[in-house]
Amino acid sequence: MRKKLKRFRANADLSNLFEQGKPGYETLRGRWAEDVFGNAHPLVVELGCGSGEFTAALAERTPPQNHVGVDRRGARMFIGSRYALEHQLANVAFLRTDVADLERFFAPDEIDTLWLTFPDPRPKTKQAKHRLTAPPFLKMYERLVGPGGWVRFKTDDAGLFDYTLALVRQHTSTAELSFTDDLHRSPLAGEQCMLETRYEKRFRAEGLSIKYLQFQFGR
Repeated sequence: MRKKLKRFRANADLSNLFEQGKPGYETLRGRWAEDVFGNAHPLVVELGCGSGEFTAALAERTPPQNHVGVDRRGARMFIGSRYALEHQLANVAFLRTDVADLERFFAPDEIDTLWLTFPDPRPKTKQAKHRLTAPPFLKMYERLVGPGGWVRFKTDDAGLFDYTLALVRQHTSTAELSFTDDLHRSPLAGEQCMLETRYEKRFRAEGLSIKYLQFQFGR
């Protein structure tokens, strides 16, 4: 608990981490390019970024893109935020908020690529509405991801993968769709720059295959 509280206090001094009470937090919507990154590079957003290692690693691999990791747990994002600052990754920022409030911080068509990496599967039927790939969330993503943009989704959970794939297939405005139930034995592995999250490494070590899908919304 003491370590968590220490990290919460340290977050106040991290210039690339935006949370309630810090300057700029309430004015981010539609202003990421101008106010945060100072360029018009494509914006890549990871939802449920945890400690931010995947967001930071993608930023290192793809300098011509801006990256934002989103999570509601500030004690974990502290790790990725500090790493990005120490390694002078100017194309990385972190946002502490709930995914349900995403439209408070991103304008329509502002996002180029949206990553959902190992979200909580919420297996109980009564929890389905809280899954990050439930219909209301998919509709929100459609508003936020610009023309030609991608949604990329990774999970180890077969139930969540099947649920998500079925919904995406039903989505009448989905323009492009690719998927695999074993990412690391698939040509699609290259879509993630051959990077793995901490959870992904652990799941693979346990013998679990990684499920992946990517799709574009039609316009």
